[in-house]
Amino acid sequence: MGDTNHLAEEEQQWSLESLNKAYQKGYMAGLTSHSLNQQPYTADVLQAAWEAGWSDGQEQALLQPQSRSA
Repeated sequence: MGDTNHLAEEEQQWSLESLNKAYQKGYMAGLTSHSLNQQPYTADVLQAAWEAGWSDGQEQALLQPQSRSA
């Protein structure tokens, strides 16, 4: 079990909470029209979560009229 524990630690540099945070940050970036190039993560799984959030945020921004801006 010790060997698999070490491997799990190396492969699991992310958690459900960190995936959720990455998605939420990406969503807000997309919603506020930030560039996809501003993705801050290095881990592939977190990059994918951020990019999925960014894409969803971009889509939502396009559906919303800009009349809510202050």
